[in-house]
This record gives sequence, C-alpha cells and structure tokens, in this order.
Amino acid sequence: MLFDTIPVGSLETNCYLIGDETHRVCALIDPGAEPEKIQTMIAKSGLKLEKIFLTHGHYDHIGAVAALAESAPELTVYLHPADANKDDPRLFPPLSVKCSHYRDGDTLSLGGLTVQVLHTPGHSAGSVTLLTEDLMLCGDTLFAGSCGRADFPDSSPQDELTSLARLARLDGDYKVCPGHGPLSTLEHERQTNTYMRYALRL
Repeated sequence: MLFDTIPVGSLETNCYLIGDETHRVCALIDPGAEPEKIQTMIAKSGLKLEKIFLTHGHYDHIGAVAALAESAPELTVYLHPADANKDDPRLFPPLSVKCSHYRDGDTLSLGGLTVQVLHTPGHSAGSVTLLTEDLMLCGDTLFAGSCGRADFPDSSPQDELTSLARLARLDGDYKVCPGHGPLSTLEHERQTNTYMRYALRL
C-alpha cells in the first residue's frame, strides 16, 4: 500500500493519500484545501484518483473536493449521512458534488485494499474512522495526545468519549492518522492520552 500525507489550508488539515500500486488507483482522505497542492501529491504517486473518503463534513476537511471532482469525473465521494445537508453553511458548507453515504460496518474496496468504516460521532454527528491495513484514519475524533472539540452545536461530548473508548478497545495496534497534527500509534494513545484513558474508565 502506498501512503502519503500533506497539511493543507490555514488549519493545516492532514490530507492523506492511500493507494494500491498493483491496481494503480488511489483515494484521498479529507482534501480540505489547496487542490493544486493535492494534485501534486496525486501526480507524485503515479496513481489514478478513484475515491475521496471524508471523515466528517466540516469546511476544513472538504474544501478541495469540488475542484478535484472537476478533474476526475468518475470520482466517488463518501460521507456519513449524519453530516450531509446540514443547516450550518459556515461549519458544514454544502458540497456541490454528489456524495455516496457510508455507515458503520461498511467495507469499501480500493483496488485490492479493503477500507472498514467505523461511525465515531462526537466531534460531529457523522464523524467516521477508517481502518485499512495498519492505518487508522480518524479525522478529528482522535489526535496525538488529545481529541477533537466537542463544543460545536452538532457535537456531543458523551458520544466523543464513547467513540474514544471504542477505538481504544480495538484489537492490536494501528498507526493513528489524525485530522490535524502529528501521527501516533493506537497503543501509545491507549497508554498516554488523557481523554482516551478517561473514556475507558466510564
């Protein structure tokens, strides 16, 4: 599996690329801004962009979707339905492209890769975490040493803690790929993340 990442936009959202080099296809996770910069990452991979997976619908995670869709007409964009068509254009700007909805327990294919969808609400009602091979692409649910804000009108502190506990109880270890900030590992977060450790005690 090919893996790459770049920070984009004023909030330095982590935009990730995962790809199957055998089938020559790739997907983006959270292309939040700067489509030209993201296109350079795609070109560097040498793979065809096939899918965009959105961990949630906040503006800093979806800002480049429309521009990327214009250059890839067969592209499929995925978003959890709880973050679709929200009545909050500042935080959830409407997407001008049609989205396919994924839900908890769905599995999606990308060439020979399998991507598992976990619904992990809290930061937003439609936040998801994506698992593929050893990667945990968790958006703003889990950060290195912290977690996403849960004080937006659409947020739920209790759901956030439930989601953190669910991730902590997954078997094995993963490379944690958050929406902002540095990468970590799930085992490191289990041992050191105050929010996750508190969630496990509830």
